[in-house]
Amino acid sequence: MQFTESTIGALLLVAIGLAVVAVLVSVVALSGQKRVREAYRVFSMGSRDDVLTMLQRHIEEVNNLRRDVGSVRGYADEIRGLLRSSVSRVGTVRYDAFDDMGGRLSFSTALLDEYGDGVVVTSINGRTETRTYAKAISQGRSRHNLSDEELAAIERAMALMGRVGGSGDMDQPIQRATRRSSKDGQR
Repeated sequence: MQFTESTIGALLLVAIGLAVVAVLVSVVALSGQKRVREAYRVFSMGSRDDVLTMLQRHIEEVNNLRRDVGSVRGYADEIRGLLRSSVSRVGTVRYDAFDDMGGRLSFSTALLDEYGDGVVVTSINGRTETRTYAKAISQGRSRHNLSDEELAAIERAMALMGRVGGSGDMDQPIQRATRRSSKDGQR
């Protein structure tokens, strides 16, 4: 089969066009390969390992991290358990136990845990002596008779149950009908 000059010219133009397209495709492929290599370099952090080896290493690291998180979660649960039963709520009331004494040197302080369990300590300051009492508290209540000041200290500590940390405002006056002294037999 013989080609005419016009056929050879057309084939030459088609060949040149295909060559240009091939060059463009190779430039696009090389730029895509450059992006893939850059992404691989970032992914591999400079390692020369193949993708499957790196994926296996990452899977092992994730499994190790899951184990670590599980052990830290267990440790945090232990600490939460310890903190629940430690003194975390404190309420204090200062007052004058006797009419002839000033300076609010007597006080009642409630030391409670998260459950409202603990102790209320009361110190009654007189002219010649100071008496101190401690009464057990369970869930904000006591089987012992409590004075108004002791109840107020417990209320202040229990009011802190919804807040984190802190202590009761010991300088804020309390409202009560009567003041009891150590002579009342209520301590």
